[in-house]
Amino acid sequence: MSTYIILANYTQKGIESIKESPKRLDSAKSFFREMGAEIKDFFLVQGRYDIVIIAEVPNDETASKLALAIGSLGNVRTETLRAHTETDFRNLIATLP
Repeated sequence: MSTYIILANYTQKGIESIKESPKRLDSAKSFFREMGAEIKDFFLVQGRYDIVIIAEVPNDETASKLALAIGSLGNVRTETLRAHTETDFRNLIATLP
């Protein structure tokens, strides 16, 4: 499994129905599980983004499907980042010429 960081901002539609947001998060967690992925951490944050999610996802294709499916609901806009662990980082650096 690969780690992904999902940055999200509420849309106007999402903020207008903010009280439904916990239920939407529960649905997202279930959908991730159906796709063989898992939301490991969820954070409501201050600053440029409203939400930060740390997820484990099998591959880039699944990450793209998840982002498209979530975005299509219209409550948030997302930016998905593939994250590499410290071990990955050290291995990548060790293989540089």
